[in-house]
Amino acid sequence: MVSRYRASVRALVVSNMAASRENPARGVFVRDQVAALGHIGDVEVELFEFLPGALSYPLAAAALRRRFDAARLDIVHAHFGLTAWPALALRGPRHAVTLHGTDVRHRRSRRLTIAALRHMDLIATVSRSLAQELGPFTPEPLVLPCGVALERFRPIPREAARMALGLDRDTPCLLFPFDPQRASKRFDRAHELAAGVRLMTLGSTAPDHVTLAINAANAVLVPSDAEGFGLAVLEALACDVPVLATPVGVHAEALAGIAGTLCAPYDRDLWAAALAPVLADPDPRVAGRARAAEFSSERMAARVAAAWRSLLATAPET
Repeated sequence: MVSRYRASVRALVVSNMAASRENPARGVFVRDQVAALGHIGDVEVELFEFLPGALSYPLAAAALRRRFDAARLDIVHAHFGLTAWPALALRGPRHAVTLHGTDVRHRRSRRLTIAALRHMDLIATVSRSLAQELGPFTPEPLVLPCGVALERFRPIPREAARMALGLDRDTPCLLFPFDPQRASKRFDRAHELAAGVRLMTLGSTAPDHVTLAINAANAVLVPSDAEGFGLAVLEALACDVPVLATPVGVHAEALAGIAGTLCAPYDRDLWAAALAPVLADPDPRVAGRARAAEFSSERMAARVAAAWRSLLATAPET
């Protein structure tokens, strides 16, 4: 899939997170960022996406050489460490990469990611905590998250959201906003905490369905062992829905000072005590949207565009 927006820093974004029928929400945060970049007056940006998989990378490199004129591009920006390799097939532009988490933490992906970094003119991670996991022998990265799409993630009356999903309007429910098979997200903790309360999960879910599920829930549970960024927490805040999360990724910063939320290491009794009033309230809400707006797709895209301009203002190394 190739999407095009018009203007004047000429950039190509490359992502290995193309959506599929089985996973329509995969990579939506990258597409949201590209759309936001396309609304910046001096940026011309195209998006090239491909499906993940070992054989996809050489095929993507060939497709990039075939479809794009490197001479017309100022910068090629890859999302996810392994994607940096096919992006290098376009020689001439400056090269950037944003690291998202698994590319740094998975043993095999980490080796290939670290090896690619020496070819990059700009290295970014989606959070400060992820940057710290790179180790001392890599250049200090910028922090360039993708951000939350406020136009999609917004408050919807809880009753309307439940009706749209075929849920009973008066029965409390909770949301674990991930595929339960993703071990690091810790569905076991969410299941333990729910203790008989209906627990919704997300897997192969369309983006608009995610917004309904968040608004239908009394609270969103994010008991992860690790997060590269923590977009699920920001999506809940954008909907003004209570959220309980472990202090990983951006969670502590996002939830600081917001009444009705919890950011703490997982402890069943502590989390259950925080959850009890939320479950007892027929329509619990928090004042989260203003905080989510600090991490909006538009604001984060502006940071990316500024990083591109700064990079292009410096002479490439020879």
